[in-house]
Amino acid sequence: MTDYQIRTTTLADADIITEFNQLMAMETENKRLPDNTIASGVKRLMQKPEYGFYLVAENSDKAIVGTCMVTMEWSDWRDGLFWWVQSVYVKSDYRKQGIYTAMYQKIRELAAKEPDVYGFRLYVEKDNLIAQKTYEALGMQATDYLLYEST
Repeated sequence: MTDYQIRTTTLADADIITEFNQLMAMETENKRLPDNTIASGVKRLMQKPEYGFYLVAENSDKAIVGTCMVTMEWSDWRDGLFWWVQSVYVKSDYRKQGIYTAMYQKIRELAAKEPDVYGFRLYVEKDNLIAQKTYEALGMQATDYLLYEST
């Protein structure tokens, strides 16, 4: 694996995160997201740390090659927080180089400093077998839950 720096973001990273979210939506769901909405959503999360945070992976040239978002969910059953890993995107020519693994390890390191973090969750497209295998290799298991949504 090439050496990558994993760091939390600043507002200066908002444009690249917005771009990566657009690429991910097109790649995974063949959707074009409204630019203003996604840009506003990225910036709002960055301005409200109680909602969550982003991480980026930088290569040796300081170019951002991967991103992910972490949001928080309170669990009264566990009296603790689940950190949800979302909006994971790694540029196609940087995949299978351990970048997501490095980002996930950083998430776990940050969580270890927070006494209320109970565990980690994510959702993945049911047909994305490569991602599922990656998550399983990192010790995550599929749950018995289905995800429902209403807007």
